[in-house]
Amino acid sequence: MTGTVPAPATPPDAGAPATAPAVPTSLAPTTRGLWRRARWYLAVLAALLIGAAAVSALGQDRRYPALDPRSYDRDGAHAVVALLERQGLKTGFSTDPAAAPDGPDTLVLPEPDLLSPDQLRAVAAARHRRLVLVAPGPAALTALAPGIRLSDDAGGLPYAAVRSSTAECSLTEAVRAGSAQQGGMLYTSGSRGQGCYPRGHGYPLVSLPVGDGGRDVIVLGSGAFLHNGELAKDGNASLALGLLGSQPRLSWHLPDYSVPAPEGARTKTFGDYLPSGWHWAGYQLAVAAVLAALWRGRRLGPVVSENLPVVVRAAETTEGRARLYRRARARGRAAEALRGATAHRLAPALGVPLQAGAPDPDALCVAVAGRLPERPAGDVRALLYGPPPTDDAALLRLADDLDALERQVRNP
Repeated sequence: MTGTVPAPATPPDAGAPATAPAVPTSLAPTTRGLWRRARWYLAVLAALLIGAAAVSALGQDRRYPALDPRSYDRDGAHAVVALLERQGLKTGFSTDPAAAPDGPDTLVLPEPDLLSPDQLRAVAAARHRRLVLVAPGPAALTALAPGIRLSDDAGGLPYAAVRSSTAECSLTEAVRAGSAQQGGMLYTSGSRGQGCYPRGHGYPLVSLPVGDGGRDVIVLGSGAFLHNGELAKDGNASLALGLLGSQPRLSWHLPDYSVPAPEGARTKTFGDYLPSGWHWAGYQLAVAAVLAALWRGRRLGPVVSENLPVVVRAAETTEGRARLYRRARARGRAAEALRGATAHRLAPALGVPLQAGAPDPDALCVAVAGRLPERPAGDVRALLYGPPPTDDAALLRLADDLDALERQVRNP
């Protein structure tokens, strides 16, 4: 196929009849094409939106925090309350931890650190028969369990992983339960208290008698063994029923999580729940990451130059392309390449700017005619933008004429 350069269109005569509209040749995508390209992306987006709406709708059910006696979730505590009720205990939930019911009772405080100092003093004055504190901080220990403190003398909050442990104490409930899932915060038992399930120098369960001996406080490092999903493991159920079912009535405090912790209370961070050995593992990983970065960032040395396996001269490339044009009889394509190269070289010499990589035909022809008065602009246009040659001889003459024109322009 031979390529030609179309002549510039002339404006139609005002009196000429209207012709049919030209077929658009724009490469801009149509609406149908855009829809066919984007429909799958829109379908995926719609599926994601529908899935998100479904998950949001299904998640509208009420969610309770961990250790909530109303929760049936894996980390809830409804199962142990149901077992206690089946044994005849009266259970109740209250948002006022100081409200003491009639008769002896057991009060469970799942978040004692959320209580204010006035509430802590009110709980101590209520004289509950048994207090069960889950992971209390220093303020709660001072007010409700004097003599028990965190096992770390440096003031930190040591944390042991929850795992099956043996009691190794004489507490009746712990001895009856045997091994249980214990861990979490570690405490010292003090001079009057008794620690169970030892971990190093601390205990995740400490029992402390209060007053005349008829009351006691149970400090738990973690309430994981009370969870619905953990109650059937080891002796968790026996230990839970023994600690919470020693009195005829059970009162479970429902903390208000929307109220911030009182000033001075130590809030637990993520690092508090990591075992102490994990910190050293983190340091080792950081050192290994630095060493790996230094190893990967080392200098590789200067660039090594290599000889090419085959060197092809530019003349051979030109000759090969010419043979291809000749074999395909693409005289028009060859003429277009020769004319384009000549115009591209003449434009800078004549001061004609390039637009989209090619000079304007009219401006270039006028500039050539101005440099060579003996050559009219029409002859220059016929030479640079004329029809394709009809045979090989015409193509050779065109090449000679273009070469002569370029020499004349550069050396008028």
